[in-house]
Amino acid sequence: MNARTEKELILETKPFAQEIRWKSWWHLLSTMTVLAVLYAGIFLPIAPLWLKVIFSVLVGLTIARMFIIYHDHQHKAILQRSKVADVIMTLFGLYILAPTSIWQRSHDHHHKHNSKLYTSSIGSYPIVTKEKYRTMSRKERAVYNFTRHPLTIAFGYLFVFIYGMCVRSFINNRDKHWDSLLAIILHVVFGVAIVIFLGWTAFWLGFVAPAVIALGLGAYLFYAQHNFPTATFAEKEGWSYVNAAMGSSSYMRLNPIMHWFTGNIGYHHVHHLNARIPFYRLPEAFKAIPELQHAKTTSLMPREIWRCLRLKVWDPDLGRMIGRREMAM
Repeated sequence: MNARTEKELILETKPFAQEIRWKSWWHLLSTMTVLAVLYAGIFLPIAPLWLKVIFSVLVGLTIARMFIIYHDHQHKAILQRSKVADVIMTLFGLYILAPTSIWQRSHDHHHKHNSKLYTSSIGSYPIVTKEKYRTMSRKERAVYNFTRHPLTIAFGYLFVFIYGMCVRSFINNRDKHWDSLLAIILHVVFGVAIVIFLGWTAFWLGFVAPAVIALGLGAYLFYAQHNFPTATFAEKEGWSYVNAAMGSSSYMRLNPIMHWFTGNIGYHHVHHLNARIPFYRLPEAFKAIPELQHAKTTSLMPREIWRCLRLKVWDPDLGRMIGRREMAM
C-alpha cells in the first residue's frame, strides 16, 4: 500500500472507533455475571464433580473474554472517564496477573513495533532471522527456543504471566512495577484462602485450572496472531504501521461461540489497524471495509495450531517464517 492508501484505510476505521457506552457496560456486567454464576457452581456444594469440571473449563474461557474487555479498557477503547470501571479493571488486572503498569507498557510497545525485527519482542514473542540464529551462543539459542516452545506457551500461566508479567517486571523496575508484586501476593493469598475455607477440589477446579486454561489460551492466541505461516516481518527501514497490521496480524477464523469467549480478538488485523475500535465493533468494521476481508488467516484447528507452533525464525530470502527442518538446509 502507498502512504495515501494507508492513511485512507486508517481513516475508514475511525467511525467504528466510537464506543457505544451502554454496550460496553452490558458486555462488562454480563460477563462478570456469567463468571459469578460459574464460580458459584464450582464453590457451592450443590453440583456433582463432573459438572464442576465443566464449570471450571467455562470459567477459564470466560476469564479469557474478560481479559479482552480489560485489554480494550487499557487501550482506551471503552469505559474511559469512569472511576467505577477503572477500579474494576485495576482489580481484574491484579487478579489475572497482568497489572496495569506492565500491561500498558509492554502492550503499547507491541502495537507500535509489531513485526519489526529485533524490536518487536518487548510485549511479544522474540523473532530473529535465520542468520542471526546461527550466530547466537548456545545459551542464547536455549532461551530463544524456550520462550517460543509449545509447552511454554501452553503454560502461559506460569511463564508468561507469573514470571514474565509479574516476577521479571518487578525485579527489573521495582518502583514502576510495584503492582506486579502486589498481584503475586494477592494470587497466593487467594489460593491459600480457597484451600483453607473451600478445600482442595475448589482450589484445583476454581483457581488453578481456570488460570491455566485462560492464560494458556491467551498466550497461544497472542502467539498465533503474529506467528503464522504467511506473516511477514521487516527491518525498521521497510516497516509501516498498516502493512504490519495487514501483513503480520491474522484474522483467526472461529465459530460464534469462540468469538464470544475470545472477545472477537480473532479480528486481530482490524484491532492492530485501529486499537480504539471496541471489541464488539470489530466484526462491524470487518464487514464494512472490503480491504479487511482479504486478511491473512489462521484458526484453532489442530493442523493450523501445529503449523504455527513449528515456526522458529524469519528467513528474509524466502520471505517467510521457517521451522527447524528448513533451518538445517
